[in-house]
Amino acid sequence: MELSKSEEQLMQYLWKLEKAFMKDLLDAYPEPKPATTTVATLLKRMIGKGFVNYNTYGKSREYFPLVKKEDYFSKHVNGLIKTFFNDSASQFASFFTRKTDLTKTELEALKQIIDKEIKSK
Repeated sequence: MELSKSEEQLMQYLWKLEKAFMKDLLDAYPEPKPATTTVATLLKRMIGKGFVNYNTYGKSREYFPLVKKEDYFSKHVNGLIKTFFNDSASQFASFFTRKTDLTKTELEALKQIIDKEIKSK
């Protein structure tokens, strides 16, 4: 199940806040802020998709994510690798390191991460 762009934006705020009431979510948006009804509709769809749930306190709802940001991102990266790089992590890594503006320091940090992962396997 995937999120639309607007749902993903709202999810980013919810991940950052960890749990939030409607007012907290609206405050997280930059100006011009969306209507309360718009955010409520997005939340309802996200609850239906299994990404968000809530606790009720009187008439208020405190929303919280059911899906971790890392898990969501991992699924998207794996889909990207499968779709655009013939399911080859090597092709993805080659593209990523050649076509982005990574500094030598960033590339060395990536190399250390990879070396550490190789040692752990």
